[in-house]
Amino acid sequence: MIAFIYRLSNWTAIVGGILLVAVTLMAVTSVIGRALIGIGLGPVPGDYELAEAGIGIAIFYFLPWCYLRGGHATVDLLYMHMPKWFRTAVDLFSDIAMLLIWIVLTWKLWEGMLEKKEYMETTFILQMPVWWAYALCFGGAVVGCIAYVAKTLTRMGLASEPAGWTVEANAGH
Repeated sequence: MIAFIYRLSNWTAIVGGILLVAVTLMAVTSVIGRALIGIGLGPVPGDYELAEAGIGIAIFYFLPWCYLRGGHATVDLLYMHMPKWFRTAVDLFSDIAMLLIWIVLTWKLWEGMLEKKEYMETTFILQMPVWWAYALCFGGAVVGCIAYVAKTLTRMGLASEPAGWTVEANAGH
């Protein structure tokens, strides 16, 4: 099950990367269109709206994999000089705290999505329903919650990392 969660996080990161490339290409196309407005081209309609939604979704899809790979920033000034038991306790505490924050974030995304859908809120230019972006972000947030639970269980010794997973090579400390 843990291996499935790691693979799922990997796939959401890949989807997030593809989405980010698409948003980048759309932004380049829009800038070129603005530059060539004199010959009849123009910006991509709703480019800011699409960039805002696309980047938000991509971030939610990247974060679970970033966490599982140990990619979050840490402050090592004192951490690396502390005993192993203390570093383990700090890591476990931060994992549990982040899991709780991630759960609240997911819950609030769910509530926000329902509210945006209920009031039929749309973007200004494209008239795209805002709840669509919330729903896609919510999917990434759910994967994030599952990833935080999986990593916390492995850190507590209740589960193990997938076969071939090298924790030392992934440590961001």
